[in-house]
Amino acid sequence: MTLTSDPPVGKTGGRPETGAGPAAHELTVVPVRRPWRWAAVAATAVVLVQFGHGLVTNPGWEWDVFAQYFASKAILHAVWVTLQLTFHGTVLGFALGVVLAFMRLSASPFLRAVAFGYVWAFRSIPLIVQLLFWFNLAYLYGELSIGIPFGPGFFAFDTVGLVGAMGAAVLGLALHQAAYAAEIVRGGVLSVDGGQLEAAAALGIPRLRRLRRIVLPQAMRSILPNAANEIVSLFKGTSIVSVMAIGELFYQVQVVYGRTGRVVPLLMVATVWYVLLTTALSVVQHYVERHYAKGSTR
Repeated sequence: MTLTSDPPVGKTGGRPETGAGPAAHELTVVPVRRPWRWAAVAATAVVLVQFGHGLVTNPGWEWDVFAQYFASKAILHAVWVTLQLTFHGTVLGFALGVVLAFMRLSASPFLRAVAFGYVWAFRSIPLIVQLLFWFNLAYLYGELSIGIPFGPGFFAFDTVGLVGAMGAAVLGLALHQAAYAAEIVRGGVLSVDGGQLEAAAALGIPRLRRLRRIVLPQAMRSILPNAANEIVSLFKGTSIVSVMAIGELFYQVQVVYGRTGRVVPLLMVATVWYVLLTTALSVVQHYVERHYAKGSTR
């Protein structure tokens, strides 16, 4: 008498013996057929090949004119002006954005209200309108003075000489960027678990050190992707300052094709420069993100 409910091995209707009838138990593995995926791949490849063929064979692109102006002195100077606008707008914008972010996280209702009002106003007004306001600052205020509030001034500055076209462009870009940077930084700080700050406070770690050594290294992983997107957007958005007759890349391209009539190849000059510099920014973003991702990825 057996104490198990399993059928005897080797009996009819029971378990198959090991090695018995291997051909009867082999399964044929058939890969999943995806005909529509291959059809989409083929159609996309055809479109890409046709587009590349058109770039090479269509004389309307005028690649000889493109090569003539791509590295010309005027274009290189315009690229340098574009980089200057991007650099100053980014540094000043994120510096002010960090201050605004911590104002919004402050326990003071007044500071929170001021920071919220700033972010609301500068995100609501289009950038081109802000730039034109700063460009026409001398029309609103002939001079600015430093002194007693609502009293006599000790030093006065002529706004015509104080804020030129380049200064107005940097000021407008930086103030506009600060509104978006503030929300990016605030979101990154809020992503850090509050329990870590409580544990650090219980250990007696000073507040500034907690911020520098605990909060920011973790918040940077959330801040960096969005911040990089904003920097790239600012880099391309510098073309808006062409309304102020500043010789950045897009404005200089307009000047050249307005003089020569070669619109398409000059637009390709600007396009390729924007693509190259945006790619360089993306490479820098990759390495900075990898640096701050240490310890969080395997």
